[in-house]
Amino acid sequence: MFSINFNSKFLLALSACVVTATAAAAEFPTRDIRVIVPWPAGGGADAISRKISNIAEQDLSQSIYVENIAGAVTATGLIQMTNARPDGHTVGMLTYDSVITLPRGEMVPGYALDNMKLIARITSEPDAIVVAQQTGIETFEQLIERAKENPGEVRIGVAPKGSGPYLSAIQLEQLLDVDFNVITYAGSSSASSEALLSGELDAAISSLGDFSGIIESGDVRGVIELSSVQNETYPDVPTISSKGFDLQTGSFLVLAAPANTPDDVVATLESTFKAAYDTEEFQSWLAQIGVTADWLGSDGVNDWVDGLQTKMFGLMDDLNL
Repeated sequence: MFSINFNSKFLLALSACVVTATAAAAEFPTRDIRVIVPWPAGGGADAISRKISNIAEQDLSQSIYVENIAGAVTATGLIQMTNARPDGHTVGMLTYDSVITLPRGEMVPGYALDNMKLIARITSEPDAIVVAQQTGIETFEQLIERAKENPGEVRIGVAPKGSGPYLSAIQLEQLLDVDFNVITYAGSSSASSEALLSGELDAAISSLGDFSGIIESGDVRGVIELSSVQNETYPDVPTISSKGFDLQTGSFLVLAAPANTPDDVVATLESTFKAAYDTEEFQSWLAQIGVTADWLGSDGVNDWVDGLQTKMFGLMDDLNL
C-alpha cells in the first residue's frame, strides 16, 4: 500500500514538473533578453548585434538589450553568458576570437565551446586593409611599395596574436616578401580606428564594415579585400585574388546560448532572430555597411565551426603559432 502511494505521488510530481517545464517554454520569454557582446561598444560586432536585436524584439513580448562585456579576448563576457541560467534570457555573440583564438591557445580557464549551444551564424565578412588618408597611399600596390622601400616601418594595426587579422598580416608578409611593423590592439576594431585617426597607424586590417564610418568620412580608404568575391558596397576596393594572390580570411558573428538551454527555447530564439535577419531593414542595412548576410542555422553551424577550426588550427601549426 505504501509502495502504491509512493509511486502515485512520484508520478504526480513528475507530471507536474513536465507540465511546469512545458509551460515555461511556451511562455518564453518571461523577461527581457540580454545579448552579451564580448567587445567594447562601437565596433562592427556591436553594431550588428544591436541592429538585429532591435528588429527581433518587435516580434516578442519582451525587450532585447545588448550589454558590452569586454576582456580576455571575448572570454570575460562569454563566460558570464555560459554561467547564466540556461533559460534563453541570456545569450551571447561569438566572433573569430571566440571560436579560434581562445580554444586554440586554451587561454582562459573555464572557457569552452562545449559550455555553449550554438544557435546560428548571422554574418560573415572578409578582412580588408585600410590606409590612413594622411599617408598619401591610394592603392594596394603603393602600400606594398612603401613597405618594401621601408622594411619594418609601415605600421599596420591588427587584433591580438593568433587572431584572423594577425594571421592575415603574417601571411601577407610571406606572400609579398615584405616586413610590416605589425602592432596588436586588444579590443574591437574601434581601437585601430582611433589609432588610424590619431596618426598612430598607417594601415589596419579588419573588415570594411568595421571601418565603414571612417571610410565614409574620408579619413581612411580601403585598398584591398582578402577575398575572391567583389564587395558590391565598396566596388572601388579590389579583391586580392584580382591581384593574383590567394588569401581569404575574415570574421563572422554567431549567436549562442548556455549549453543546457532547452531545445524549444533555442528554437524560439532561432526563429525570432531569423525573422529579423530576413527583414528588408536588416538586409539593406548590412549592404550599406558592406557586411555579408550569411545565415546558417542550428542544423549546420556546429559542423561549420568544426571545419573552420580544423582549417585554422592547421594554418597556425604551419606558421608555428
